[in-house]
Amino acid sequence: MQILPAPATLRWLQPGEAADLIFEAASVDREALREAVEADVILQPLATRDKKLIVADMDSTLIGQECIDELAEIAGVGERVADITERAMRGELDFAGALRERVGLLKGLDAGAIDWLLAERITLNPGARTLAATFRARGGYFAIASGGFDPFTGAVADWLGADEHRANSLIIEGGRLAGRVEEPIHGAEAKLRALRDIRGRLGLPASAVLGIGDGANDLPMLGEAGLGVAYRAKPKVAAAAHARIDHGDLTALLFAMGIGRGEFVGG
Repeated sequence: MQILPAPATLRWLQPGEAADLIFEAASVDREALREAVEADVILQPLATRDKKLIVADMDSTLIGQECIDELAEIAGVGERVADITERAMRGELDFAGALRERVGLLKGLDAGAIDWLLAERITLNPGARTLAATFRARGGYFAIASGGFDPFTGAVADWLGADEHRANSLIIEGGRLAGRVEEPIHGAEAKLRALRDIRGRLGLPASAVLGIGDGANDLPMLGEAGLGVAYRAKPKVAAAAHARIDHGDLTALLFAMGIGRGEFVGG
């Protein structure tokens, strides 16, 4: 069975790793193509592939950890919190209620655990630094919109040189976590508002925006972006996003914009 018509143009972005297949016009079965080649496949109009704004989730997207799960492990409630996190990210639980419940289990934890985690455990996902550096070097605006906590997004924004970050704020009393988070909760709707606010401030059309995330609370943001990408995502998210990355690292987003590896900045 022929999955695709013959391409009008084949252009390697990195030999053996990433290539453009450019068609004059085609109706393509994305899932059939992905299964046939066992690779990440992103289908998009050539005219709007160049992006000016990236709005990225943080936990399990830009970084390899879920920060609240890491805090919970230190507090001795790791398994309970991780189970709630997993169910919330799959879309089985209300995000705001699940966050309040998890934060409540952290009550009394020394706030110094945040700095320790940032120094010892929190790590950028492969390609994150190159993605941010290359995109910003080309004049792009890089924002982090997280359902996590601002001490972590602030640090990750510094590591990446991001232009701004938005997240929840933990309430700390007497040097310990109070078991509460400042209201209103920064969840799915707040991420969507962040994308719309930044896009409007920059005067950009929706087609110029790339959103990336992995959890159910990212879905409205991904749907609003010109290209919404699910990164190593939960099944519900992968099925709903415009595109998904299951094999490559975050530099796949640069390939999606037509940027060859020889043009990458940093590492």
